[in-house]
Amino acid sequence: MIMDGMGDRPLKELGGKTPLEVANTPNMDKMAKEGINGIMDSIKPGIIPGSDTAHLSILGYNPYEVYTGRGPFEAAGVGVDVLPGDIAFRCNFSSANDEGIVTDRRAGRIKKGTKELAEKINGMTIEGFEDIEVIFKESTGHRAVLVLRGEGLSGKVSDADPKIEGKPPKQIKALDETPESQKTADILNKLVLKTYNILKNHPINVERESNGKSPANIIIPRGAGEVPYVESLNEKYNIKSVCIAETGLILGIGKLAGMTVIEPEGATGGVDTDLDSITKTILENLKKDYNFFLINIDGADEAGHDGNLQEKLEFLEKVDSVIGEIMKVPNIYYILTADHSTPISVMNHSGDPVPIVINGPEVKVDDIEEFNERSAAKGGLCRIRGSDLMNILMDLMNNSEKFGA
Repeated sequence: MIMDGMGDRPLKELGGKTPLEVANTPNMDKMAKEGINGIMDSIKPGIIPGSDTAHLSILGYNPYEVYTGRGPFEAAGVGVDVLPGDIAFRCNFSSANDEGIVTDRRAGRIKKGTKELAEKINGMTIEGFEDIEVIFKESTGHRAVLVLRGEGLSGKVSDADPKIEGKPPKQIKALDETPESQKTADILNKLVLKTYNILKNHPINVERESNGKSPANIIIPRGAGEVPYVESLNEKYNIKSVCIAETGLILGIGKLAGMTVIEPEGATGGVDTDLDSITKTILENLKKDYNFFLINIDGADEAGHDGNLQEKLEFLEKVDSVIGEIMKVPNIYYILTADHSTPISVMNHSGDPVPIVINGPEVKVDDIEEFNERSAAKGGLCRIRGSDLMNILMDLMNNSEKFGA
């Protein structure tokens, strides 16, 4: 189970403690008491990981070889059948004013109506590039995906995301001198402007503005990438795997890795996600013949990005009850960790190592009694990298082969 963005840094308002040290998490603490603890650099020390590269590393892939950009994983995760040669992007539904300034990068964290908005973008024609097919689909919340399909395209282009409100979308630029990159950049710059003209007067946005909400009236593409080849996880480790996750990104990683993917009903990827539904989905599938589960719960990351300490504390405590239910299942190896830290003080990912605990049969229990960043660092697992985790788990499961005679 990967609690996205769970890790944090000491905060003055918490007396120099982290949210995990302050939150009431009796089930996580029970896992710590009954398991072996440590800290993990999902890629390597000091490297700030994205959720995508972190998950790839944790699953035993080399992200420096497999990762071409976030877009292909997002696209696969929301059900787009990406093909070799496709260029895919993750996108935000964002808000812009008449001067072209982005006023809300996440369109007020829109939850409803994005399907209708996406239908207006999907299949649009870009003047001068009529041979290029535009595939656009909504994901969860403000997220969406864009796929460009056709001849002479490249993933070597920059993002349109200005990163902060109060600025216009960035001009997308070719990252090399090839005609394919320049063509792709030209298409995207026209596409961004055209999405505003298409969406600004859409009934969904008219209604949102009348209710004082930010409109979802412009599309901001980022994370360009060509569709990569990913070795099947099931063949790589001789397992039968399932991915239970909330966001298109993680579901896409699971799909491209050949896993069965399941999105629980009511999963939003935010602090308002339906944790009861997620718990039910996990427990129901534990009764089936899968023997490896990748579970991702995302809300702590959202709270960290928003700098909302109270929401992060409350969400950690809510997820603790999910952990309590899973711990009732006998004879399983249960790993709890994060893909990265999203400190409240940073409001973004950081390179801090994350706590990890492994619970299950024949685990060498250490003397750690609380699950948090500081306590875990004293545990018997010591400090590992994400790329070590599958090997450790396969060994515990007696599912690995001896190296040497």
